[in-house]
Amino acid sequence: MPLIRPFAGLRPRAEFAAQVLAPPYDVVTVDEARARATGRPWSFLHISRPEIDLPPGTDPYAPEVYRKGRENFDRQIAAGVLGRDPGSCYYLYRLVMGSHIQTGLVAAASVAAYENQRIRRHEHTRPDKEDDRVRQIEALNAQTGPVFLTYRRSAGIDSIVTTLTSLSPEVDVTADDGVCHSLWVVREPGIIQALTSEFEAVDRLYVADGHHRSAAAARVAAARRNHNALAGERASDYFLAVIFPDVQMQILPYNRVVKDLNGLAPEDFLGRVAVDFDVQRVPSAVTPARAGEFGMYRGGQWYRLAIHAERIPLRDPVGRLDVSLLADHLLAPVLGIHDPRRDRRIDFVGGIRGLGELQRRVDSGEMAVAFSMFPTALADLMAVADAGEVMPPKSTWFEPKLADGLVSQLLD
Repeated sequence: MPLIRPFAGLRPRAEFAAQVLAPPYDVVTVDEARARATGRPWSFLHISRPEIDLPPGTDPYAPEVYRKGRENFDRQIAAGVLGRDPGSCYYLYRLVMGSHIQTGLVAAASVAAYENQRIRRHEHTRPDKEDDRVRQIEALNAQTGPVFLTYRRSAGIDSIVTTLTSLSPEVDVTADDGVCHSLWVVREPGIIQALTSEFEAVDRLYVADGHHRSAAAARVAAARRNHNALAGERASDYFLAVIFPDVQMQILPYNRVVKDLNGLAPEDFLGRVAVDFDVQRVPSAVTPARAGEFGMYRGGQWYRLAIHAERIPLRDPVGRLDVSLLADHLLAPVLGIHDPRRDRRIDFVGGIRGLGELQRRVDSGEMAVAFSMFPTALADLMAVADAGEVMPPKSTWFEPKLADGLVSQLLD
């Protein structure tokens, strides 16, 4: 079974692409999704967040939500807004965000490779979120949310991609956030085989974002294998993916906000922080300049924190991460947050929202303290995955985000 293979993608006709493309389902709230989809009947949010078409307060995991998603999906296909390519293709997908450019391959990635760790993961998943994605895949009989994969750069792949993207794309859309999404369709059998062979020579792929989508796809594949024991590959033996070279990836910080000081007086809190960190009052917001440095905002004041060097376990690929250092030396021992995945006293703020969002949430009284982070390096993500370890939750925030609706994979 190859690492990747082409497939006949379901995608919007070029004239509908700007109306269909939508942000990923999990980066917008239901209220944001409803607002974005208002007046846009073909927005993919009607498929990825179908609760927006049901009464307010509807449980997003209710059976009628998945049925509504399928109804909306079928409606777009019947109207000719979405159409399936007649043969198996690869697709090149370019995102441009300001001066940042990244170009990846849209492909069907092997579930078997995911299961045997040739496609490596670095996060735990939550059962409820996995269940949601399984239900969504089964309801649509399709995979519509691509898994974001990366690999160590290959000169052979670079050469093919550069040649193909010198031509005009079939889709070229600028979303309302200013990010440009472009798509090239690769139909030529010789080029398809060349790309398949080049990726077969890649040692391994890494899940950058989309752990719940890939885990759900593996569950669907297993269930369908068990239900139908006939030999041969099925579409469900592969999952929808976009694969980018590591050198083009952009990781922003994933900042933290905490509701209270765990019963500590402000002076005592600062004293406890100073046990493992150098603490410096500064006049303006802190964007950490290097690993081991953090910003902290509390009571209208910014502080620059620097972890004491002897506290960094350099040989531990997980323990040396900034997200781990903050958790192990401040969040847990000082603020009493021992399980960031489940503790409701902590929240996470993607770096795309800026430091002003941290100040706003503290100044409003919603939160007591905020921490700005230095971005996790992709090399560290790969090191953790290669060691078979798991990163702390919310360690990475990738930008720009992949659009939903650009290409989907049917599972017939």
